[in-house]
Amino acid sequence: CIFKKEILLGQEVIIAAKLAKVRPDGSRWSIQHEFKGADGTLLAVLTVDGAWMDTVLRKIASPTPQIVMEVMNAFPKAEGYESA
Repeated sequence: CIFKKEILLGQEVIIAAKLAKVRPDGSRWSIQHEFKGADGTLLAVLTVDGAWMDTVLRKIASPTPQIVMEVMNAFPKAEGYESA
């Protein structure tokens, strides 16, 4: 998490999530969350890196069912988005 400005207790914060990068098979991805004040001031940027796992094989895998990939592809893209 990178803090740009102080976030005060009780302050209104708007969070926008955008896909920063994803592998072509969808197995690994990064989602960037922008925290902004009510006036649009950027307060913080939080990046979450994740992966889908086949819990039977205990290995990273492509997501199933296919609708998961459709939703990921429809997700808003962050500035500098890359299909890694």
